[in-house]
Amino acid sequence: MEKTTIKVGALPIPDPVSLYIANAKGYFKEEGLTVEPVIITGGAAAIPQVENGSLDISMTNYVSTFSAVEAGKKLKLVADMYQAAENNFNIMVPKDSPINAVADLKGKTILVNNLRNVATLAVTTQLKVAGLTENDVKFAEKPFPEMGNAIASGQADAGWITEPFITATQSQLGFRKLADTMTGETENLPIAGWMATEEWAQKHPKTLAAFQRAISKAQTLASSDRKEIEAMIPTYTKITPEVASVITLGTYPSELNADRLQKVADLMLEYKYLEKPIDVKSIIVAPPAAG
Repeated sequence: MEKTTIKVGALPIPDPVSLYIANAKGYFKEEGLTVEPVIITGGAAAIPQVENGSLDISMTNYVSTFSAVEAGKKLKLVADMYQAAENNFNIMVPKDSPINAVADLKGKTILVNNLRNVATLAVTTQLKVAGLTENDVKFAEKPFPEMGNAIASGQADAGWITEPFITATQSQLGFRKLADTMTGETENLPIAGWMATEEWAQKHPKTLAAFQRAISKAQTLASSDRKEIEAMIPTYTKITPEVASVITLGTYPSELNADRLQKVADLMLEYKYLEKPIDVKSIIVAPPAAG
């Protein structure tokens, strides 16, 4: 193996739970790999870190990745991580808000964690169904943990919120769901995966294959046993065991499927997040066939 200790970037949210499961269960160790998780601030911010070698592999969201590839970044997707399910990513409003339908968002301010990313893309698909475009609303950036208070204090009208903050804003602030943004065009939308640079993947094929096998094994466990996820999440996030047991989770695919991911790139093209089509197959590094 070319490299036996690697640094892997991850956000402290439920999506990359398999990284921690694979460490805790010894799946990386079985492969002869030592994995050091490093907390990152976001997928886009991690791109320079994999480029300069301070991270070997990092979590990324697919929208950021495809935008970066179009901009000329030599990135490869090496494993899948997280796919949306119902009520994972909702537009939330205060319970006494006059906003009762997506159409009521016209002229309103919606908080998102990042502009021109999966947040704004998902909201825009729902605006379209309601006869609006992104030009009918104002998007403003705010980290997820700060959204609830910002909306409650009147700085914004609504927020695109994910777990555990959906549960938190409902229980602590009495917010209600206006819309599930992962329906229609975005149903079961792939959200996040693992990336490396093209150069790193070419130079470390055995290390990468070992990482892929261990992650796939952990994803399979996560998919089959929610209790494993609930036990692991509080170890690397600020989510308590009580909240971990009630939050709505997405799904954890064990293989990287180009057709599924193509849907993300095609949506980005439709909503002008990309100028040209991207062939997702060309940026996936599939694990070597077993045997």
